[in-house]
Amino acid sequence: MAIDEQLVKCGWEVQDYRHAAVAAARGVAVREVPTEAGPADYVLYVDSQAVGVIEAKKEGTTLTGVEPQTRKYQAAYPGQLPAFLVDDRLPFGYESTGTETRFTSGLDPKPTSRRVYAFHRPETLAQWRTDYKEFNGIATLRNGFSELPDLGDDPPGLWPAQAEAIRNLEASFKDNRPRALIQMATGAGKTFTAANVCYRLLRHARANRILFLVDRANLGRQAVREFQGFEVPSGHQKFTDLYNVRRLTSSQLDMANEAAAKVHVSTIQRLYSILRGEELDEDLDERSGFDIPLDQPVEVAYNPRVPIESYDLIIIDECHRSIYGVWRQVLEYFDAFLVGLTATPGIQTFGFFDQNLVMEYGHTQAVADRVNVDFDIFRIQTEITEAGSTVPAGFVTEFRDRETRSIRLEQADADIDYNAAELDKKVVAPDQIRTIVRTFRNSLPKMFEDRERDDQGHLVNIPKTLIFAKDDSHADDIVQIVREEFGLGNQGAVKITYRSGESGESAEQLLQKFRTDYPTRIAVTVDMIATGTDVKPIECVVFMRMVRSRNFFEQMKGRGVRVIDSDHLRTVTPDAKAKDRFVIVDAVGVTEADLHDTVPLERQRHVSFDKLLDQIGLGVRDPDVVSSVASRLARLDRRITAEDRAEVESVAGVELSDLVRQITDALDPDRQLEAAAAETGNDDPDPQQVAAATQRLIAEAVQTLSGNPELREKLVDIRRSYEQVIDTASKDRVISGEFSVDAADRARTQVESWKRFIEDHKDEITALEVLYSQPYGGGLTYNDIKELVSAIGRPPHRWTPDILWKAYETLDQSRVRSSGHRVATDLVSLVRYALGNSTELVAYPDLVNERFEVWLNQQQTSGTDFTTDQLAYLNLIKSRIASSLSIDLADLQSPPFSDRGGLGRARQLFGSNLKLLLDDLTEALAA
Repeated sequence: MAIDEQLVKCGWEVQDYRHAAVAAARGVAVREVPTEAGPADYVLYVDSQAVGVIEAKKEGTTLTGVEPQTRKYQAAYPGQLPAFLVDDRLPFGYESTGTETRFTSGLDPKPTSRRVYAFHRPETLAQWRTDYKEFNGIATLRNGFSELPDLGDDPPGLWPAQAEAIRNLEASFKDNRPRALIQMATGAGKTFTAANVCYRLLRHARANRILFLVDRANLGRQAVREFQGFEVPSGHQKFTDLYNVRRLTSSQLDMANEAAAKVHVSTIQRLYSILRGEELDEDLDERSGFDIPLDQPVEVAYNPRVPIESYDLIIIDECHRSIYGVWRQVLEYFDAFLVGLTATPGIQTFGFFDQNLVMEYGHTQAVADRVNVDFDIFRIQTEITEAGSTVPAGFVTEFRDRETRSIRLEQADADIDYNAAELDKKVVAPDQIRTIVRTFRNSLPKMFEDRERDDQGHLVNIPKTLIFAKDDSHADDIVQIVREEFGLGNQGAVKITYRSGESGESAEQLLQKFRTDYPTRIAVTVDMIATGTDVKPIECVVFMRMVRSRNFFEQMKGRGVRVIDSDHLRTVTPDAKAKDRFVIVDAVGVTEADLHDTVPLERQRHVSFDKLLDQIGLGVRDPDVVSSVASRLARLDRRITAEDRAEVESVAGVELSDLVRQITDALDPDRQLEAAAAETGNDDPDPQQVAAATQRLIAEAVQTLSGNPELREKLVDIRRSYEQVIDTASKDRVISGEFSVDAADRARTQVESWKRFIEDHKDEITALEVLYSQPYGGGLTYNDIKELVSAIGRPPHRWTPDILWKAYETLDQSRVRSSGHRVATDLVSLVRYALGNSTELVAYPDLVNERFEVWLNQQQTSGTDFTTDQLAYLNLIKSRIASSLSIDLADLQSPPFSDRGGLGRARQLFGSNLKLLLDDLTEALAA
């Protein structure tokens, strides 16, 4: 009955065949309809015409193996009955268990099944049917990709990197890749690129509606402004003159009323509230969905007002923050292509987008292309910042309430010691803030030597500066001291955080003034403008808070990289000649810290659940093992049945969710530090003390598991009955295999890409430069080859000599000769063949073998015969040249020569002519 219920929610009337009345509703699903292949589980009718079938299976059935049955019924519908047929079959096919559904459209250029959250509505299938008839088979977006015009070599208005991203993305669309990731440096115009993608899909591919998903509401407003300002390539019109762009500001949305809207802009938390039909606190919309505390991933339910086909494409801006973890199901609700935009993808980002990185454009490239500016680092260190301090006993001290900020005065009856970690949390030291701010002010002339100075030697025009604070209270303290030290009024230094609106002016208004007005010189924030906010005139980024995430640091740093033309810069900073770099002012050591990538709770993905629990039972307390156990238990807790939960909790004596929480609490570094401080009585415990407290916390947290083998066995049995592990974080690579016929297209694409790589890098990579200019490779060294191996192994190509070799074998094996496995020097043969300098692709060691035989014959003809011992040594020399391109006397002192007597033995065998012999062999064999 689960399928029946879903059909009804999706707008279908469900009927039995014996009582069928297909004219009773726009869309009717009839059970057990007779066909020439037997009764179909469901036949779908739209406007009294059969259009598709559903093959129903019991829950747990894997559905891709069921597709042949679906196709059989699609082709066997009685020909005398009204039906919409494409290639003599009903075009729409579903397989469903009620909990999982797959869909294949026979209208697509390459019909391929895909997982869908629910069934499409009758109106949607009717529209596809109409479009198929009216537009010569162009019924869906997948058909429309073929209509996209070529972008051209130098499209007007686009930087080369933006054009390349669009080309690569559209190629991914045409390859029917449902997810794609674009990595572009901050300031490289990701939103502008996305606007071009939207225009091309709406204008040429007949996309119906696109969702542009942003990290927070202020970025949504910024995105709408960019769409409004975007002049389309086909004429002097703005995007919004042609297409309606609407930012979603209410949780009440009915797609039936959205026919005119072609682009929606929303946060993921707003989208979730829309699907749930629940109102969203406006304050939550202003915050990043990544920062909203949620214990479990959100779950969505089908909303008939927002069907799964509402969007053809979802573009996820700043996707490193929003798309994985708790919000994932919101995105996977829609039957849409997903495209991620980010400057700093993490491992989960790559995993979510199926490792399909269609564009990689980093900061270094952006600086080289003058899309970004580079940066300098100015380090400020103070004694209190590094080591803390002491409030002496007897000193009349201010005590400030954290929430109300009310102050009371009290004489300290004992010394109050605090360390660096407690600064601005347990203790606020105004002079530490003042010292940093004053040093920054006094150092600005050194940072910007060409700027105008006043009588005191300070800069007349303070460069636009962004300061990152630890929290809202810390930001408030910084703003007050900045105003005092720089002599600025309320408009000169402002705080921009989530709570700014409480003071009368919204954060958006303050941000706009900071961006475009002269008076606001310094802005202090926590992280509200850490991602995606465009403030081009910023020339100083000051870190007064530590961050541990590399991704987050790169995003914060990215606020300063944006380029701005000199005229616009001078409207806000009059004496600035140009923005050719910005300065990172590091007051906390963030640029020297060992920053880490955000990692999931799961850290032992390759270890099975039962083995992890066995390790816990044997006393293992390694944090990676324990964290992985917590991850598996958390996933089990989200899907366990009520009956199984009761069994587990009866054996455990504790609720499963509480057990997970105990373990994750024990793994929390802050709790570990607090526990160590409590145990030692030292507010600044050393690493050994923290490690000891960590082990105790973990041991206590896992005691329920370690001391209860029955519970461990029960958990393994239940989890095994529910699921299989799906690893999306690991990236696979072919190490062996046979080529299939349809591999030819992929191989051809790879070979063409290889040829372009040679052409594009012939002046940058030494090996290519030598082989390009000297086809026979004179002067090439093994270090040159290693450099080339490294270059081709980097993203996005990730080639190896073996991968390129197999591509040529696939295209024309008759022209490829090799024996043995591939080696680095095979790249010499690959480059020569690609350049057309050889008619056959022959493995480099094989070429060396052939040349060696020729050389031996030449020696024999000239009257030189070699002894058996000499020939054995010469074969070693030949092998060395085959793998390293050359040989010299020093090489004879290392294996395998040292195993045969080394250099001394070589001198005995070949006498004083040894050096000439090595040079002669190198020239003859490595040519």
